[in-house]
Amino acid sequence: MPDPADRPHTIALANQKGGVGKTTTAINLATSLAMGGHNVLLIDMDPQGNASTGLGLDRKQRGRGTYALLTEQPDPLSLAQPTEIEQLRVIPADPDLTGAEIELVALEGREFRLRDSLAALAGSGLSHVILDCPPSLTLLTLNGLVAAQTVLVPLQCEFFALEGISQLVRTIERVKRGLNPRLELEGIVLTMFDRRNNLSDLVAADARSFFGDRVYETVIPRNIRLSEAPSHGKPVLLYDRQSAGAQAYHRLAEEFLRREGRIA
Repeated sequence: MPDPADRPHTIALANQKGGVGKTTTAINLATSLAMGGHNVLLIDMDPQGNASTGLGLDRKQRGRGTYALLTEQPDPLSLAQPTEIEQLRVIPADPDLTGAEIELVALEGREFRLRDSLAALAGSGLSHVILDCPPSLTLLTLNGLVAAQTVLVPLQCEFFALEGISQLVRTIERVKRGLNPRLELEGIVLTMFDRRNNLSDLVAADARSFFGDRVYETVIPRNIRLSEAPSHGKPVLLYDRQSAGAQAYHRLAEEFLRREGRIA
């Protein structure tokens, strides 16, 4: 929850399984929070750089980004680039981030590089920092979990999804015990929900049975506009604000803020 040291609430979006709507959730939650008047920084931790692309940053024009943040540790805001949304900035995944895994191994305090860099954001006026972690349990993801206060997990409404979540929750507990005692599970967001498919209902019921109220009430549906928006370099809230996907992410942001205690 909001850090007493006047630091922004740092949330890691994590799931070791790819294709679950993690980056889509990172982009559109950040956008919705920013459109609601909150100052938000999104950090693209994934070498694929999809969050950067989805916010309109051309791969050839990104300059220094997350790689520099981890290896050189400058002021994070010196690397932040503006987006179409006034109160949302992004630190992009620069091309060198692909090699960061190898270089981080040799650096002192390799698990704490991001945490130490983000300490400079105390008093910055940011309300939230959202970390879009890679779809694997790598050293980059570990840096995200060590730097974060909470973890938000997108859960795809498909077979075997809960099995992967259980592994991630165990990882979160290990990180909490050994590296980041303040880390908590923010919650689980059901994504790619298809009301025409009984399997979606079964996965949702299983998740709620296992995790209880840590599963968000808001469900993100399968929606063609969500799939189209990244190719236009826009969050779905800018691409088609009236679409079912955009409305779902707006509701998710409201529920997130209620759980956080920022709104009633």
